Amino acid sequence: MTAASRVIAVTGGASGIGFAFSEALARAGHQVVIADLRGAAEAAERLKAQGLKAIGTQTDVVNPADVAGMVEQAVKAFDRLDVLVNNAGLFTTLTLKPFDQISDAEWMRVMEVNTLGPFVCAKAVVPAMRKNGFGRIVNIASTTPIKGTPNMLHYVASKGAVIAFTRSLARELGKDNITVNAIAPGFTLSDGVLENDMHSKMGDVVRKTSRSLQRDQVPEDLVGALLFLASDGAGFITGQTIAVDGGSVFI
Repeated sequence: MTAASRVIAVTGGASGIGFAFSEALARAGHQVVIADLRGAAEAAERLKAQGLKAIGTQTDVVNPADVAGMVEQAVKAFDRLDVLVNNAGLFTTLTLKPFDQISDAEWMRVMEVNTLGPFVCAKAVVPAMRKNGFGRIVNIASTTPIKGTPNMLHYVASKGAVIAFTRSLARELGKDNITVNAIAPGFTLSDGVLENDMHSKMGDVVRKTSRSLQRDQVPEDLVGALLFLASDGAGFITGQTIAVDGGSVFI
């Protein structure tokens, strides 16, 4: 199997960081399955208009039937599914606030999307990966749990769970030749962040106070790590979290 032939599903792949991933993977020669609650078909058409290989499927990552349908469509279109990028998550729509002002319902919704979603998706894709004796799962975490970022405790806790999930799942799936790793972005100027003044201001603080490379981080800064983890060169790397944040944290 060559890296250029891989079939890669990207959850939340229709916009922001997710679309940057989808487009970069497709341009690298991969066949991309864009799974998103909104805009998946349109995002796939944008890639196909560039002569790239992609399909879009409307997918709610916490709905097992939706996720099973995504896997089925991937296999139908491309004969297999090699890589899962667990990118879908809640962040830009959240309001920064002290922990005791976060409602139980908001806490549970963030946990549902950010932790149940990757769990549901991993369970759905692993049978197809085991069948082919190969698989890669890349979870999108965050550097916030490493820093202990305040005023977004539900988000920080959920991304800390993603890092722990990555490590334990890597132990379980190693025997199946399936690697499980995480990318931990720093504060990234995605489309959603740019539309939220509160988050944009937080990005200014991060850039000026804690980032070694003192420029804004953009979605394209994350692409290299993902392409590497999907490549043959990362075949003996599993259970790891790679911080891509311009040197704000050192793991």
